[in-house]
Amino acid sequence: MKVSSEEILHIANLANLTLEENEIENYLKNLEEILNFANIVDNAPIENLDITIGANEAKNVFRKDEIKIFEDNESLLKNAIDCSQNMFKIPKVLN
Repeated sequence: MKVSSEEILHIANLANLTLEENEIENYLKNLEEILNFANIVDNAPIENLDITIGANEAKNVFRKDEIKIFEDNESLLKNAIDCSQNMFKIPKVLN
């Protein structure tokens, strides 16, 4: 797909970019390659394909919910502003 220098400058303006004259040709080439690839993907045959949600069949992969005892509560709570009964004490947030 052909792109003009004016279109590149318009896009650069929308993106608040300042392009030098020597950069415009490089951006033209890159944008044309991107648009050509998008056109190839857009025209890919999709008839008779199954619906795919992900790249693999793994669904709902969760770890088992297990309680683990933290051994060093003293080190953990030393950074607390306030603590009570081996727990962080925070200001009340609801009335």
